[in-house]
Amino acid sequence: MADRAALEDLVRVQGERVRGLKQQKASAEQIEEEVAKLLKLKAQLGPDEGKPKFVLKTPKGTRDYSPRQMAVREKVFDVIISCFKRHGAEVIDTPVFELKDFDIAGQFDPMLPDAECLKIMCEILSSLQIGDFLVKVNDRRILDGMFAICGVPDSKFRTICSSVDKLDKVSWEEVKNEMVGEKGLAPEVADRIGDYVQQHGGVSLVEQLLQDPKLSQNKQALEGLGDLKLLFEYLTLFGIADKISFDLSLARGLDYYTGVIYEAVLLQPPARAGEEPLGVGSVAAGGRYDGLVGMFDPKGRKVPCVGLSIGVERIFSIVEQRLEALEEKVRTTETQVLVASAQKKLLEERLKLISELWDAGIKAELLYKKNPKLLNQLQYCEETGIPLVAIIGEQELKDGVIKLRSVASREEVDVRREDLVEEIKRRTSQPLCIC
Repeated sequence: MADRAALEDLVRVQGERVRGLKQQKASAEQIEEEVAKLLKLKAQLGPDEGKPKFVLKTPKGTRDYSPRQMAVREKVFDVIISCFKRHGAEVIDTPVFELKDFDIAGQFDPMLPDAECLKIMCEILSSLQIGDFLVKVNDRRILDGMFAICGVPDSKFRTICSSVDKLDKVSWEEVKNEMVGEKGLAPEVADRIGDYVQQHGGVSLVEQLLQDPKLSQNKQALEGLGDLKLLFEYLTLFGIADKISFDLSLARGLDYYTGVIYEAVLLQPPARAGEEPLGVGSVAAGGRYDGLVGMFDPKGRKVPCVGLSIGVERIFSIVEQRLEALEEKVRTTETQVLVASAQKKLLEERLKLISELWDAGIKAELLYKKNPKLLNQLQYCEETGIPLVAIIGEQELKDGVIKLRSVASREEVDVRREDLVEEIKRRTSQPLCIC
């Protein structure tokens, strides 16, 4: 029985290793090699007729996260949440973040919420340090006005809009072929659309289109362009205008958008000098939807709304890939200090000290062995990333001090016991970092 129990333990450990490799997206060859080892162990184990079979499976549509992955997720969420709260956001229990209600009586400026949403988006992406990014903006009123002057039938506005939205992924010729061949748009109408949707720039493009002889005659487009001009003034004051591009191909497929729309994309460096950076995927998006709340209001009241969403799953994947490529170690705990002993028979003293630290709000650990070797305790700190060690020894107890050791520098100082909490807090107070 003992041999079988030992073999079962080996099978369990090997199974966990295979699952871990799959979660980490290891190479197929490495996974196959470890699966072969697992099957070999199971073959040695043989059948167990009397033992009931239990199969644990992750529910469809969900996944398990390792401690390392959860550490990354929590830090990403911390960055996002702290940024929203810095802008006066309140948490509701779905949970979703919403900006505080804006007082729309009197001097309400409709572009300020959009400008602040874009500022929040830029702050989050900059804080996450996941690479260069660009935020594209457009306005659904400009799109609708553009389609009208180009000759798109009203009934085809939304379907043509969905074709235009593909321009960040495929060429204009492919989009035109879809419009004409699949959606029955006249070729000359598609060409007129192409003259507009291939343009992008800053406030100068807005001003240029305000002078466009056809577009400036459309009321919807004119309103949208006027609001975008004001938006760029606010973006300049917020210091983010260089991160924003007015892109006439941005359409956002959702029908409830009524005004400004925006989408943030990560950029990869150009392959050759002189080329523009290439967008490699959306990581955040949002816009204005003034008619959405009214759909659920019995009185149909129009409530001004703006919102943005962050593509957290894509961001998690990007951060994980970056950390793996750089071979950076990710801390899976927030422990500030390990309470250690330098000699034997000091378990009680360790327990007294760690209780004092816990009561003071310090995140602390100790090893569960009664008499752990000091070297093993120090090695545990290095492996887990714990920055400090509070060491108790017979001499320290006599002198009323604790030896505080920095794991990184290996420097040790004696700290009076009553000053230990403040010294730990001082040394471990540091800005949030993804890695």
